[in-house]
Amino acid sequence: MEEGTIVHVEYDLYNAESGDLIETTREDVAKEHDMHQEGRNYTPLVCVVGAGNLISGFEDSLLEAEADKDISLEIAPADAYGEKDPDQIETISIDKLLRHVRDPKSLYIGGPVTVEGRQGTLSYLAAGRARIDYNHPMAGRSLKYDYKIVKVIEGKEEKVAALLEANTGQEGFEVSFDGDDISIVVPQTMLFDPNAAMQKFRLVTVLRDSVEAGKVSFVEVHEPRVAVDEEEEKSCENPTCEDPSCDTPDCDDGDKSEEE
Repeated sequence: MEEGTIVHVEYDLYNAESGDLIETTREDVAKEHDMHQEGRNYTPLVCVVGAGNLISGFEDSLLEAEADKDISLEIAPADAYGEKDPDQIETISIDKLLRHVRDPKSLYIGGPVTVEGRQGTLSYLAAGRARIDYNHPMAGRSLKYDYKIVKVIEGKEEKVAALLEANTGQEGFEVSFDGDDISIVVPQTMLFDPNAAMQKFRLVTVLRDSVEAGKVSFVEVHEPRVAVDEEEEKSCENPTCEDPSCDTPDCDDGDKSEEE
């Protein structure tokens, strides 16, 4: 694949030493390894070949790969997430750890913890001490990829659509072009995403690098609220009234019934 090519990749990622499945884009493989996640939409990875967004061993393999060809690849730690750095492992008192944890019951060995703004993994907890590993969770591991490039994106419009979805996790973008300029109507669901501002900033860079976009405009459409018909809002306050169309606040149907 040429650098800059946008592709869809189906892959299975394993721990090369244990054979355990770590991640997959294929639902049948997830079920086979008892890792299926209900509600997840299993779709291929969309990536730009050579963009530097993947581990170096996988990036290098994609540059040599061909579409529709099954590839099995083992990657050493140096070309994956690096070797474990002992300087990134810290032992602290449990009291210090608890000052940074909202719910002590959420602590467990192998679980994530954040101490003084650093994200790590709790690797030991006993005798009044806690050990935090700030290395990447997959540092020191040899990895095995089984993958296939299932689609090569062609055409500017399709490339833009693929990049938008891949970088936001959202669907339903409306895209129009005026020369090199791109206008993007963002989907309603993105309007409520607290990360939307940063996503749009990143998308401008991605689009300019990948499709040589000129001006990039994001359009937010805020639909008007549907007003409830005033007639439907009115309701009779008399619990004995049997007329659903009654809109008289001082309805006395009940009193009439008692008099009769």
